[in-house]
This record gives sequence, structure tokens and C-alpha cells, in this order.
Amino acid sequence: MNAVLPVRLADDPALAATTLLVIDFEATTPAGHRPQPVEVGALAVRHVPGRGPQPTGWSYQALIRPPVFAPVTAMMIRTTGIRPEDVATARTVDLVLAELDAAVPEGPLLLVAQHAPVEAGLLHDHREHCPRLAATGLLDTRLLAKALHPGLPSYSLDALILAFGLPRPADRHRALADCAVTALLLRRLLTDAARAGGFTSLADLVDVAGRAPKTAAADQHALF
Repeated sequence: MNAVLPVRLADDPALAATTLLVIDFEATTPAGHRPQPVEVGALAVRHVPGRGPQPTGWSYQALIRPPVFAPVTAMMIRTTGIRPEDVATARTVDLVLAELDAAVPEGPLLLVAQHAPVEAGLLHDHREHCPRLAATGLLDTRLLAKALHPGLPSYSLDALILAFGLPRPADRHRALADCAVTALLLRRLLTDAARAGGFTSLADLVDVAGRAPKTAAADQHALF
């Protein structure tokens, strides 16, 4: 009688077939209003057996002109380097997110974000212009890190970069740079998940670290 081989996360066909779209917003938080994005970045990765998540070569980054009630603040300038003059002639959020939504690779999709409620909320706020993204589920690297490495003093992106020895980008707090380092974090966490056991599929990861899209009418693009 042949022994039944254990199912491995690396062999999950759903993981191999799904584009993992790392997404990040930089946003202002004006008093009395919802956060308003001033930059968005996205980076597509796919699982490659034996190598883990690898960039596909597809990425997107755009500055966004915020509304007049949400100007770029001195704190944002210090944190991101984005200045009022940088976004003065940028396109508005409706145009940028519509372009991003249309450009996202076809096929099964799962968004990946560090502390995903922020990205989920911004996509929901602008769901009319990015219906596919707003209706797609998210994998939260912060939650996954907490599940795999309980007891760390912090699960902020900077803390996880330090804890796992990841290269800190020179332009940290810019959207695409944060996507790139989050993709490295995801690669490390999926390697740890595969070694830990108990994670044999993308669905297992979603069970532990998934967040449903805030958009109520989630369509076929949502994975959970």
C-alpha cells in the first residue's frame, strides 16, 4: 500500500494560480473626514514552486491630487517626502483608481497589504471607480505575522523589517517601495507557514489572515 504524502502549501494549485497583488496607499487624514489618498502603489507577485512569491514584472504607482479639504501636511512631508507641489497637477483619485482597476492582471486575484483594513477602507470609499479591487479579498501580512510569530513586541512594518532582517528601502513610506518590502515580508511568511505545518493551501492562509472586502456586493473576484 502506497503511503499518502502530506499535502504541501507549495503544491496548492490555487496558490499557484492566484495573482497576489500587494497594494499600499499613502493618505492624509483631515479632521472630520475620511482618509484621502495621495499615492497608490501595487505590485503583482505569483507563487513559483521552490522559490515562493516572485514579482511578475507588473507594477503600478501614481500620485493623487487630494481634495482641497485634505492638503498635504507637514507630517506627511516629513514621513513620505511628498510635497504639495508634487500632487498639485496629479490626477484625482477617481481617474487613478479607475486606471489601476482596469490594469490589474486578469484571473484569480487576492490583495495583500500590511494592516489591510486601511487599504480595504480606501478601496471601499472609492468603490465606484475600482469595482474589481473593492470587491476582492485581502491577505493581511500583519495578521499572518502574528499567527506565525506570536510574542513579537510589535507588528508594524518597520518592526517586521527589523525582526526578519529585510532590507529597508531608502524611500520607505512611498507606496511602491512599501509594496516591494511587503512582498519580501510575504515571501518570508509563506516560507515560515510552509515549514510550520498546518498551512496546506491558500484557503488556510485566508482563514488565519484574510479580511473580507468592505464592499457589500462582493463579486466573483473575492476569494472569501
